[in-house]
Amino acid sequence: MEIQKRNIAIVCGGDSSEHDVSMRSAQGLYSFFDKDRYNVYVVDVKGDDWHVDLQNGDTATIDKNDFSFVLDGKAVVFDYAYITIHGTPGENGVMQGYFELLHIPYSTSGVLVEAMTFDKYVLNNYLRGFGVNVGKSLLIRRGEEDKYSDEYIERAVGMPCFVKPAADGSSFGVSKVKNADQLAPALRVAFMESDEAMVESYLCGTEISIGCYKTRSKSVVFPATEVVTSNEFFDYDAKYNGQVQEITPARLSDDTARRVAEETSRIYDILHCNGIIRIDYIITKDADGHDVVNMLEINTTPGMTATSFIPQQVRAAGLEMKDVLTDIVENQF
Repeated sequence: MEIQKRNIAIVCGGDSSEHDVSMRSAQGLYSFFDKDRYNVYVVDVKGDDWHVDLQNGDTATIDKNDFSFVLDGKAVVFDYAYITIHGTPGENGVMQGYFELLHIPYSTSGVLVEAMTFDKYVLNNYLRGFGVNVGKSLLIRRGEEDKYSDEYIERAVGMPCFVKPAADGSSFGVSKVKNADQLAPALRVAFMESDEAMVESYLCGTEISIGCYKTRSKSVVFPATEVVTSNEFFDYDAKYNGQVQEITPARLSDDTARRVAEETSRIYDILHCNGIIRIDYIITKDADGHDVVNMLEINTTPGMTATSFIPQQVRAAGLEMKDVLTDIVENQF
């Protein structure tokens, strides 16, 4: 008797500047999934155009009433949605709300957690209350720039600092500001991606990124990746055009590596996350020369190309992406 396979939708695309990056993640995920166990389809979501990219090059329109499509005259209904949209609507709770209404399990955290982790300013201030180390930050809304003088911003967060979209991905709209004269242009760039900008203090240290996922039976924190780039910061070119050296496992002391892993697991539990998350940190030094673990941001739909951080870390942990994805899917059945 043939075992009935679950139908998995890899939901990708989205409406942000990272649409094409998401499409590459979808192809990576498609290659990783266990095809003997699942029927896997890539669903491209952009504006009102939702369709399945079939392997023969054709497309099939998604019926948004029940998130199904027709293949060879038969309706295909999805059992599970693996969301790999970077930005809106898949990383900010919007798509999650849709799947909640349809009672379709999905790979990310819930609506509230997705909305909160997508807004860097809200997330930082929330986690600060749990004792998580984060940089100083200031929120500036579009149209309210005149409320904050350059001198006030410099006193609040210091120079240099970063200006970034408060609610968007981390690849576009980010500027490193070295003096007050650069603030206004940096805010304009950030407002191209979001209606709110976060001005954040600059932390000098070692940048690392680390993935984590949990199921009912296990808690897995991957080895961290150290990010080394000659660019001003880990920008789009560093991420996607090879202008970076990625070292997995990161060159951390055993004690610091342990503390990073523990903090990652603790944050996962504080937020009650689901699926794979990736947390970026800066490791700075205190006055006594000890390592300080500072959280930068949380990515709940991390990149999934073969060279992305998470697949690198999975390999470094001696695991297989196929098995990790199966863990995540089956945890909700």
